[in-house]
Amino acid sequence: MQQMSFVETPYQLMVRDLPASERPVHRLRDAGPAAISTIEVLACLLQTPNALAQAGELLARFKSLAGILRASEQEICQIRGIGPASAARLKAALECGRRLMTGSQTDRFVVRSPADVAQLLMAEIGHEEQEYFKVLLLDTRNQLMANATLYVGTVNANHIRVAEVFRDAIRTNAAAIIVAHNHPSGDPTPSPEDVEVTRQLIKAGEMVDIEVLDHLVIAPQRFISLRERGLGFS
Repeated sequence: MQQMSFVETPYQLMVRDLPASERPVHRLRDAGPAAISTIEVLACLLQTPNALAQAGELLARFKSLAGILRASEQEICQIRGIGPASAARLKAALECGRRLMTGSQTDRFVVRSPADVAQLLMAEIGHEEQEYFKVLLLDTRNQLMANATLYVGTVNANHIRVAEVFRDAIRTNAAAIIVAHNHPSGDPTPSPEDVEVTRQLIKAGEMVDIEVLDHLVIAPQRFISLRERGLGFS
């Protein structure tokens, strides 16, 4: 008689296997969103029978919520059991969170320190895999008038046109600007090119009577102010 062989498959906990009070949606409702784990939050969004395991795989594959936000819907759908509708719902929820952290803060946002700007921009560009060059326009009371992306890609003195940096500031009669860009490597240490860009912008700002208050280099959890370091600022 031929011997039968059995292949053991890993057991994955299904949402329906949990007591009703321990299911992610019930815990979200009963304990509140701040009391549940990131995996449970993602499971609430996915709403699939295997949502807990899928949420864990999402975090393992993309490393963080920011990584999931950067992933395409096609990449998310590569996880077994996640279809286009669930992927789109997940992306939409994460985008809402990103906009909440960035867009709403431009309303009467007052810049009092480099950390204020860094907090605003870390959520927006800190986790990006390309360099983003931002120009923030401020009025005479250091209130934020606009937060614009000017360049995407390599940021150095050869690529940045000074006239473009100051164009909107001149048009809107801004009193000052702050420029910032991210380092996708995660190391916010300014490069020689960053310092050179800062010097060029300060010199141009003096000519058009618009002060360059600072140049920030942003990383996911850290930042460096070139003004605080005395780099490019006399």
